Amino acid sequence: MNLFRSHARKVMAGMLCSAVLLTGTACGNQVQENINDEQQVQELQKITVGEVAHSIFYAPSYAAMSLGYFEEEGLEVDLINLQGADKVMTAMISDEIQIGLAGPEANVYTSLQNLEDRVVIFAQLTQRDGSFLVGREPIENFSLEMLGELERAEIIGGRAGGAPEMTLEYVLKTNGLDIGVDDESKPVNVRTDIQFAAMGGSFLSGEGDFVTLFEPTATQFEKEGKGYILTAIGAHCGNIPFTAYSAAQSYIDANPDVIQRFTNAVYKGQQYVATHSAEEIAPLVQPYFEDISLEDMVTVVQRYKDIEAWDTTPVLEPEALEKLMDVMTLAGQLEERAAYSDIVTTEFAEKAIETVKFE
Repeated sequence: MNLFRSHARKVMAGMLCSAVLLTGTACGNQVQENINDEQQVQELQKITVGEVAHSIFYAPSYAAMSLGYFEEEGLEVDLINLQGADKVMTAMISDEIQIGLAGPEANVYTSLQNLEDRVVIFAQLTQRDGSFLVGREPIENFSLEMLGELERAEIIGGRAGGAPEMTLEYVLKTNGLDIGVDDESKPVNVRTDIQFAAMGGSFLSGEGDFVTLFEPTATQFEKEGKGYILTAIGAHCGNIPFTAYSAAQSYIDANPDVIQRFTNAVYKGQQYVATHSAEEIAPLVQPYFEDISLEDMVTVVQRYKDIEAWDTTPVLEPEALEKLMDVMTLAGQLEERAAYSDIVTTEFAEKAIETVKFE
């Protein structure tokens, strides 16, 4: 319950008691109810979760929050946007946050550093790239092959080594395009010199011919006539573990019950979005994105449903991690593969699937 609302109810109860002193029983019951409300608030365990970005792409988690699934598990989630997988990893390692939502590629990198306290994935959230290729003009019947037919196609792809940039490379290369990375001599050039948070602003300032953007930014650009969505990158890449929840191994060891309850709530959210329409999901997600209309929210949610962006369970399978490392290798960012057992635990996801009951 909201703390302000709880305080307001206590004040109202006190006024009622003063006005009707002879009805002490009713007042006593009201006061007891307020005490129970306060106890319920106090019993919620607060955890800080760092997001790699704030995007509708993570709708299952926002739906779970709106539906009270985390509260049902005794958790109060404090979300912060850290704007980058590297920053999420650093925050977990330094104990600034308890749980992080980021691309598993970051776990691969940290695993190969042989850190004393590993960062381990316990729940996968998304299974496709969630970005959209945005151009300066609409292109009818667009296909990726068309990029190779243009005189110039410079794409702002994001930070080198990040999942969005590497997946973009993978999609372009597997569609037969001869691309360069920060190489203007190539007909299709992917730029990696612009940080994730600055990609949209750089495109607006005239940099690049195309840019990959997540929602709600892509739709906002289109609504304002600043860009046009041409295709979803996730429609071309196949299943890749794109974002997942992680925690430091030391935190998992010390707080297995918290991790389990968190995973239970995530699984409930995944099942909700898998079994409900965009029209039903959108009102639950919109409170976290007040600048986008409900109508546009429905459109965005449907786009993600169309490409099956969201996992239906929190289990990250070994073959999915192998596919991600294939993408990383093709991008020239991985020379040594990490061991699945060093990066992933499915204990909590499997227990959630086994024990969570739906009404």
